[in-house]
Amino acid sequence: MQTRGAILRKTPGTYEVVDLEVDDPRNGEVQIQLVASGLCHSDDHIATGDIPSDVLPWAGGHEGAGVITKVGPGTRGFKEGDHVVLSFLPGCGRCRWCATGHQNLCDTGASLLTGARFDDPGSFRLSLDGQPVGQMLGISTFCETTTVAIESVVKIPDDVPLDVVCLLGCGVGTGWGSAVNSAKVAPGDTVIVMGVGGVGINAVQGARHAGAANIIAVDPVAFKRETALKLGATHAFDSMDEATEIGRQLTNGQGAAAAIVTVGVVSGDIVAQAFRATRKLGTTVVTSIGPADAVGVPISLTELTNYQKKLVGSLAGEMVPSWSILEQLEMYQSGALRLDELITTRYRLDDIAQGYEDMHAGKNIRGLIEF
Repeated sequence: MQTRGAILRKTPGTYEVVDLEVDDPRNGEVQIQLVASGLCHSDDHIATGDIPSDVLPWAGGHEGAGVITKVGPGTRGFKEGDHVVLSFLPGCGRCRWCATGHQNLCDTGASLLTGARFDDPGSFRLSLDGQPVGQMLGISTFCETTTVAIESVVKIPDDVPLDVVCLLGCGVGTGWGSAVNSAKVAPGDTVIVMGVGGVGINAVQGARHAGAANIIAVDPVAFKRETALKLGATHAFDSMDEATEIGRQLTNGQGAAAAIVTVGVVSGDIVAQAFRATRKLGTTVVTSIGPADAVGVPISLTELTNYQKKLVGSLAGEMVPSWSILEQLEMYQSGALRLDELITTRYRLDDIAQGYEDMHAGKNIRGLIEF
């Protein structure tokens, strides 16, 4: 069948909306009619070339929710009409990483940027004029209809708003988990969150849930700082120099227990700023993405050793999507997790380019495509 979707023809490039062919689901797959998709920065990293894709054209989107319209033959556990959130990281449930509670590192992730099926690099589900089109992380939520493997699908109750809970597919868990799982924020801690967009704002929420006494948000955009204060931050500044100083004032000169890097595009110098802001036994969490060929972080090795500081990466906030999405859904329903407030602007699919312009201009916490 045909579907409309936003693709990149080249990188660097800009998303454009075209008519695509989408295959029916095969064994272990379902077809989904999307209700909404978040405009995440990772899709922009593909557009700018920071993250290299293996095939072009490339259909973007990886933070979405919708309704199953077709179920592949022999596919168990799903039926037409089921409401689902798509996880941007699949989980096979069988590899070493899934079996030890690290589903975010599932071995199927090795082929996510091929645009093809996880187990068959020559098998695609989208095409344009007979040419294969790569699917972003195997799901492509910038398409009105998409066919995906069930490893990327989490079934949810029918009575929750799909246009809101689609955010659970990426940004919310990534930010929340960066604070709770990766930084291991503890009650009474002082935490710095560097960059409070669609991911960082949820690191603020995660730090609040973990009991941090002081949550210092850092962002050059006043609107984002104001939003962070509404969602749990205790302080907000436009520079790391100010944040580092207040962090020390609040801790008798020691510094923050954790600094979480969730800026739009990371560099070694940015990571070093966060590292310097932490105390002895402090943890610097790097969640942001930068150019794939960028290397080097100018930190003091003496400080790393003698202060026993930690510098860690965080993929998807170390979450276990098949369970974490449902857990966070319950938190949202109980009022403990704020989602509605994260959505700044709603766009039509045809306005996707404008949505990313607004993201670059700092106008959105999270832009949302409504189908």
